[in-house]
Amino acid sequence: MRKIPSVICPNCLEQQSLEQTLTAQSNQNVIFTCLYCEEKIKNIITSKG
Repeated sequence: MRKIPSVICPNCLEQQSLEQTLTAQSNQNVIFTCLYCEEKIKNIITSKG
């Protein structure tokens, strides 16, 4: 059984599936979009590897 990681929205504190809320950009940054309150955080910097 595969466990799906989850994230918590910093605005409404709802817990959501990682796959549904994060979108990868070609520049290796990420966009977070909350499914409940529609909070959007752009250009989240990630580290490679």
